[in-house]
Amino acid sequence: MTKAEHNHVEKVFAAVGGHDKPPADGIVFGSWIRSATTYKIDLESNRPPQIFTAAELRCFQDAASRLIEIARIELDHLYNYLRPTRYVILLSDRNGTVIDCRGEASEAAQYKYWGVWMGGVWAEDVEGTNGIGTCITVQLPVTVHRSQHFRARHISLSCSGAPIFDGNSEFIGILDVSSIDPQLSEHAHALTGALTVATARAIEERMFRDQFRREWIIAVKEPDNDSSAMLLSVDGERRIVGADRIGRLVLARWGHRVDCGVSLWTIFERIEESFPRKGWGDIWIQLKPVGAQESLPAIVTSPENPSLRWSQPQGQYLRIRPRLDALVNGPYGATSVLLRGGLPPATLRRVREFVDAHLAGNLDTEALAATAGLSPFHFARAFKKSEGATPHRFVLQRRIAKAQELLSGSDNPISEIALAVGFADQSHFTRRFSELVGLSPGQFRKLQS
Repeated sequence: MTKAEHNHVEKVFAAVGGHDKPPADGIVFGSWIRSATTYKIDLESNRPPQIFTAAELRCFQDAASRLIEIARIELDHLYNYLRPTRYVILLSDRNGTVIDCRGEASEAAQYKYWGVWMGGVWAEDVEGTNGIGTCITVQLPVTVHRSQHFRARHISLSCSGAPIFDGNSEFIGILDVSSIDPQLSEHAHALTGALTVATARAIEERMFRDQFRREWIIAVKEPDNDSSAMLLSVDGERRIVGADRIGRLVLARWGHRVDCGVSLWTIFERIEESFPRKGWGDIWIQLKPVGAQESLPAIVTSPENPSLRWSQPQGQYLRIRPRLDALVNGPYGATSVLLRGGLPPATLRRVREFVDAHLAGNLDTEALAATAGLSPFHFARAFKKSEGATPHRFVLQRRIAKAQELLSGSDNPISEIALAVGFADQSHFTRRFSELVGLSPGQFRKLQS
């Protein structure tokens, strides 16, 4: 045992025995206590972590095959980003067995030595405090850096784990990013932890969108939290039939349960006339919770067409691609406070009808203000208070919505559709369409065909 390992053993014994101050991270200290008293892990042992053979691992992979399939593209994206730093990316099942991974093949022998490779078993009751096992226990994001591990053998490792929940808010696995580099700084690994959490959230969204692909899916900015959003699914009658873990928490705060079949319009003010028709793909709207003053940005995705036959596998991946990041960080993601002083309902309806009837023409603020009978300055302020978006953004959203309808229901060339909805050229149309929808007009049309 090295001097560093010996010092670690003494430090853990002293902290667990109450003879020295515990680590600042309460999650880590709680895990140390469990490892020592409940699991009775030998922190001085130098035994290597257990790694299942390929044959043994297959049954675990079969049980989690859908998670592996849906997570694959996100694991690839994350690894492409982190590859130069020599991190290894691990996907484990709910029991702590690594069922998929990404890492340099040339370093596979080192990864296997440390157990951070395919088939590794990192349950907390087997290995003590670690990014996967402790994350499973607390079901919260966890970063365990070097000497925060329980076993002395692991003090050169750093790992960040984030839990993954399915569309029913059931815990199904862990995404972990680990390093075997003992020189890695705690600050550098903390940054990696944030990427791990974001990628796990993207996997969750893909799982939700896959599970509820035959229903309407609504991504809504979380109230009072500009960095988070929730997912809801509703049937054709606008009854809520599914919610992700954040959505369930928000609905519970508002006194609703998903399994009660509550109507969407019981929770939000009814805007049925603005709800997209089937086949439109993604539409940006504003939803105002009943009794609240804030209008929440939302993205509505229409149900999958059951008769659609995908000519290429990537079609399914496009369909379930994440949108939450665009909602939280995109140009239309800011919440808008609806204050008194907005447009009267009849005037607002007249302006909306004017916009929809003149999408191919001039829809600048002056034209809309004249329809409302107000000066451009007063109209712009009142319209934003009523609609939650500037006149320019509202017009852009309506033009893109009409373009989605034309792309789905006609064979007209994209250049003609661009002109029909008020864009001067196809390149400008494609750029703005991609910003709001997340796909090019051509890609969107293929998904609807």
